[in-house]
Amino acid sequence: MYKCIENLLNNFYGVIMIIGRCVGETSLIDVSFISKEMPKVGEYVSLYYDGKTVLGMIESLVRGSASLNGEIYDPNTIEKIREIEGEDFYIKGNVRILGDIDDNLKIPRTPVPPGTEIKIADENILKKIFKVDNGLKIGNLISQDEVDVRIDINKMVSRHLAILAMTGAGKSNTVSVLIDGLLECNGCILIFDMHSEYVGAEFKNGEVNRIDPIINPIYMSFAEIKGLTNIPSSAYIQERYFREAYKESNAIVKSGEADTKDFVEIMRNVLEKWYNTEMFRGKELNSSDKSKIMDVINKVDDLQTKYDNLLNINAGNILSQLKLGKANVLDLGQTDEASAEVIVSHVLRNGLKSIKAAMHNKEENMHEKPLDFPVFFIMEEAHILAPKNRNTASKYWISRIAREGRKFGLGLCLVSQSPKSVEPDALSQVNNMIILRLVEPQDQRHVQSASESLSEDLVKQLPSLNVGEAMVLGLMVKVPTLVKIDEFKGRTVGGDINILDQWKNNKSKEIADIKDQEDEFKQLGGDY
Repeated sequence: MYKCIENLLNNFYGVIMIIGRCVGETSLIDVSFISKEMPKVGEYVSLYYDGKTVLGMIESLVRGSASLNGEIYDPNTIEKIREIEGEDFYIKGNVRILGDIDDNLKIPRTPVPPGTEIKIADENILKKIFKVDNGLKIGNLISQDEVDVRIDINKMVSRHLAILAMTGAGKSNTVSVLIDGLLECNGCILIFDMHSEYVGAEFKNGEVNRIDPIINPIYMSFAEIKGLTNIPSSAYIQERYFREAYKESNAIVKSGEADTKDFVEIMRNVLEKWYNTEMFRGKELNSSDKSKIMDVINKVDDLQTKYDNLLNINAGNILSQLKLGKANVLDLGQTDEASAEVIVSHVLRNGLKSIKAAMHNKEENMHEKPLDFPVFFIMEEAHILAPKNRNTASKYWISRIAREGRKFGLGLCLVSQSPKSVEPDALSQVNNMIILRLVEPQDQRHVQSASESLSEDLVKQLPSLNVGEAMVLGLMVKVPTLVKIDEFKGRTVGGDINILDQWKNNKSKEIADIKDQEDEFKQLGGDY
């Protein structure tokens, strides 16, 4: 009796849930279907065949009419056919096979039989699939908004993340939602904030820890400080004098004999001593040598003019300023690209070196206690810090962290509104992606080439995403999904400014200033 009731219920719900049937040739990874009811792109469906229930996702849809084909060019003929057929359209779509629901989403080894029913996936099954223990909720399914979408934090951080979208599509909101979720877990996040968007942010689950972009030169490599000068690698004599001046200045600082906190000034003094005494390492200098030293002094002067506030021998190690449970924001808003690249490469290089030392219990040659907890680095403007067609120190270390970071607990998040300009090697090492609206074809192709999970049909959906909607792919979710990202409830200063309001405010201020001047003149007894 109970079996009969179960069959009746299954039949009843099956009828109302069927959206179509498979047609044509099918494969292990996708099937085509025909429907009379319009489902939604991104909606999850189930197919029962060969004794298993398989989950799929609708990746594309078209609506058409067998009678109203593209060969009819007379509007009157079209109108007559519509009067006869009415709304007799067909819906054709493609379903991507995601895996056996009862076998850990493994792809079946047999294709779907043509004619197989396609049903809307059960809500409870989807809630089970998207449930992640200690997961971070980023939003809800676009097609079934009662289903929460959570991501696996461990796999997001250890296998890296890219957040990619055109300007205004919701990147800053997405980043803020992720930061707030990580703060709830007492996570350590370091944001390389290129536009000071997060300096004044307010998060529900933690405070902002602002860090000044100041480097103590004793923590720098020679390549990093050389990157701030205009000494080309081909000028090997200038580079030699600069290198020796850097070494001697470092020794002076470490000995405590420095009478200024300006490291560049110390270097200049060392170079001037050589120039004035006409001696270098016990050897008398000729006029050509002195000329080269003067060239280096001029470049050091330029370095001092451009980067006077960047180097400070009293500054602490940037890594030692990181705090767990806080949004650590390295404020790069007032720095130029060259200094930002040096600061980023410096932090990443020292971060990798420090956490390796901590894991191997080595503290020798470390100026401070090694970094002994995981860090999630968020790279705003990744196309600047890791550009595709230009070699930079920051790009090298971003790629190093992308390749090696997961072994040591260093995670990477690349954020960009110009994916086509991001270094392909770094992007290909990222195993998770949150892709919001992308319209530019080159951006789409670049992203697709870096992701194994992004099919041609899904790429075609990227321009149709609304603000705040995203395609989420990778190891941090069990299946690719279209998500409506939660709205961040805190405060940031990102987003477009209201230009009209600023113009009006300036006009109001100008009128108020004129009135104040008139009142002041009248009080002085003037006749205006």
